[in-house]
Amino acid sequence: MEAFLYQISSGLSNGIIYGSVALALVMIYQATHHINFAQGEMATFSTFVAWALMQAGWPYWGAFFFTVAVSFLGGLVVQRIVLRPIEKAPVLTNVIVFIGLLLIFNAMSGMLFDHTIKSFDSPFPKDSALASKYFSAHQLGSAGVLLVVLAGLFVFFKFTSIGLAMRAAAQNPDSAKLVGIRVSWMLGLGWGLAAAIGAVAGMMVAPIVFLDPNMMAGILLYGFAGALLGGIDNPLGAVIGGLVVGVLENLLGAYVIGTELKLTVALVLIVGTLTLRPDGLFGKKVVTRV
Repeated sequence: MEAFLYQISSGLSNGIIYGSVALALVMIYQATHHINFAQGEMATFSTFVAWALMQAGWPYWGAFFFTVAVSFLGGLVVQRIVLRPIEKAPVLTNVIVFIGLLLIFNAMSGMLFDHTIKSFDSPFPKDSALASKYFSAHQLGSAGVLLVVLAGLFVFFKFTSIGLAMRAAAQNPDSAKLVGIRVSWMLGLGWGLAAAIGAVAGMMVAPIVFLDPNMMAGILLYGFAGALLGGIDNPLGAVIGGLVVGVLENLLGAYVIGTELKLTVALVLIVGTLTLRPDGLFGKKVVTRV
């Protein structure tokens, strides 16, 4: 029983990271109705920026918030310069551009910061009061950060005029334009928020898996599985889906398929969800007249 509880707690800690990535993917999907395959590489690049600042003597939280702000601006710039010209292009065109962004950010991380594995400090000391029997201080601290981000997004989209405008632009762009909402800028803000959330996820995962240009490659797959399972249009559902994926892959890896095949859990969940329940556990069914 002790080992079983440990596997669940470890799975939940992994699920927190997957949920963060899933949340970033949902932000992009709500804004553009496309999946950003470069999300992991963008988050990795942002984490390298934070690492460079800390190496230069910045305190952790100073580097953290500065990186989040820079990532927001970076996501906005990417949308305005790279993606705005192809807003109305076919889906395949957007997919190719996302893959191109993935390769560009991966190459930039390696070129600017090299490919050696680096350690990344945690803001939550091991011997702090947050530590418990089944969860480390960093795991519980990461959960707290994710909850703060989720609560902030809820307040932003529910009670602010910009948040309401972004929701309107994502749900019905044509009607939003008629009431004076600048839809293209709302898409840019969505990209900025997704990039900022991805940066938070990268800085939370780096102390666990270490930092290198390919750090988020596998994690993005788990995050994608979590987003699909919870509902690709539901931020809270995506976080819950990430937690479920984390627990499932840990339990199945420990007791059924072995740790070498844990990545197949994400692949099976992706295929199974798309086949059996495409809208996810908490997603909305959309009926379109054709």
